[in-house]
Amino acid sequence: MKMEITKENRTWLDNLGLSHPIVIAGPCSAETEEQVLKTAHELKDTDTNIFRAGIWKPRTRPGGLKALEKKVCLGCKSARRNRINVTTEVGNAEHVEKALKYDIDILWIGARTTVNPFAVQEIADALKGVDKPILVKNPVNPDLALWLGGVERIRICRHQSTWGHSRGFSSYKTLNYRNKPKWHIAIELKKEFPDLPLILDPSHICGRRDTILDVSQTALDLNYDGFMIETHITPDDAWSDAKQQITPSRLKEISKT
Repeated sequence: MKMEITKENRTWLDNLGLSHPIVIAGPCSAETEEQVLKTAHELKDTDTNIFRAGIWKPRTRPGGLKALEKKVCLGCKSARRNRINVTTEVGNAEHVEKALKYDIDILWIGARTTVNPFAVQEIADALKGVDKPILVKNPVNPDLALWLGGVERIRICRHQSTWGHSRGFSSYKTLNYRNKPKWHIAIELKKEFPDLPLILDPSHICGRRDTILDVSQTALDLNYDGFMIETHITPDDAWSDAKQQITPSRLKEISKT
C-alpha cells in the first residue's frame, strides 16, 4: 500500500524545514542539560530532522527517574542552535502548558496515555488554537479503536498536522521483540486515515540495539514516513532503556545502510 503525504502535511514538513523520510533521534530520557546539548550537537552530523528527549517520564513504579525539568527544558530549547526541531512527550494538560512555555516544537502522546481517552481529551482541549504538530503513539495493547480514537480526538480539536506513531504492542510472551510490531494494525490505521503520516519507533519494538536496522528496513518496505530512534551519547550509562539506545555515530551508519 502506498503511504503518501498529503498537501497539508507536505506544507507542514516544508514549514519546519524537514526532509522526507523523517528521522527523530535523541535520548529516551533528558537526564541533564549537558547531556541534552551534547547529544543534539553530535546528531547535527546525522540525518536527524527532529531531536527527541523525554522530559516527563511515565515511570512504571514510583520513585523512578525524574528529570530536572527546568534545566532539561532549557537544554532542549537551546538544542535549536544546531538547527534542529525538538519534540517531547506530554501526558496531561500541565505538560502541554509547560512544553508551550518552553516553545517545544512538536509534542507526542505516549502509548500509556493513548490508552486513556480522558487523558487524550484533556491534552486535545489544552491544544486548541495551538499550531504545533502532534504524534499519537499506538496504545500499549493491540486496540485499533483506541488508536483511532486518539487520532480523532486530536484532529477534532486541532488541524491536520497529526501523525501516527507505531511503537509496537506489549505481550507477556516476547521472543524476538520487546513489543510486537503487529504491522497489520498500522496498515488498518492508514486505511481509516489515508493522509496520516506514519512514524515507526524501532527502539521500543526491538528492545535491543542490534536489531533496529532490520526492523527499520521492514518499515521502509511498508512505506513508513519516518523513524524515532532512541540515541544517547553513552547508551550503556543511560538512566533508562539503556539496551535499546544507540550512539549518534551508529545512527549515522544505519542511515547510510
